[in-house]
Amino acid sequence: MKLMVIDTSLGTCLAGSFRVESGHVEGLGIRQQDMTKGHQEHLGGFARDASRDAGGFEGVERIGVTVGPGSFTGLRVGLSFALGLGAALDCAVVGISTLDGLAASVPAEGWVVAAIDARRGQVYMRVFKDGVAVDEAQALAIHDAAAKILELVPDCDVALAGSGIEVLLAHETRLDKARLYPLSAPKAEALALLTATLDAQGHPPKPLYLRAPDATPPTRLPGQPRAAPA
Repeated sequence: MKLMVIDTSLGTCLAGSFRVESGHVEGLGIRQQDMTKGHQEHLGGFARDASRDAGGFEGVERIGVTVGPGSFTGLRVGLSFALGLGAALDCAVVGISTLDGLAASVPAEGWVVAAIDARRGQVYMRVFKDGVAVDEAQALAIHDAAAKILELVPDCDVALAGSGIEVLLAHETRLDKARLYPLSAPKAEALALLTATLDAQGHPPKPLYLRAPDATPPTRLPGQPRAAPA
C-alpha cells in the first residue's frame, strides 16, 4: 500500500510518502523539520517534495494524519491539509492519536507509557501493554500520572515515550529506572504503519482535545460597555 503521513500536532512538521507491505515500511520520500509554529507555511512544500520523491501522488491509497493531543493550531493545519488532499485524491484519511504514535515508535513488549508535556502542571498520557492500549488518553496532573505509572508497574519495568518524561522525572525520581525515549514527536515510520493497519472508519480525522483551549472568547464585544458590578 502506498500512503502519505502528515504530522503537525507537536514540535515537528512532517510529510512523508511510504509503501507498507506485510508490516514492512519503506520510506519513499520524507520531509521533516522541527518547529513549534509555521507549519502552515511549510507543509504544502514538504508534501509536494516528499511526493515527488515517491513518483507523485498517483497510487496513494491512504493518508494518515495526527489528530492530537497537541498544539491546537498545529494539528488543525495538518487536519485541514490532509482532508483537502484526501478529497483531491479520493482516498481514505485516517486519524492517528499522537500518543498512539509515540507508543508505536518504541519497542512494544511489556508496559509502555506515552506522555506529552501539556504544560500547566499536566501531562497527556496513555498506557499500553504489549502493544495494546489499556486505557483511554487522559490529561492528568503530573503527580497523578506518576502515581498511576508506579501503581501499574511498581518496579518501573516500563518504557516511557514522549516529551512528558522530563516533567515526570522531575516529580518522581523513581521513574528514572524506566526505559526512556524522550521523543518530541512520533516517528514517521510508526505513523506509516498505523496508517496502513488502523481501521479508517474507527479512526476518523477529527481533532482529539483532552482539555479546553487556553484562549477563551471575550466577555464583551469591542465598544460594548463593561457590565456593572453586582
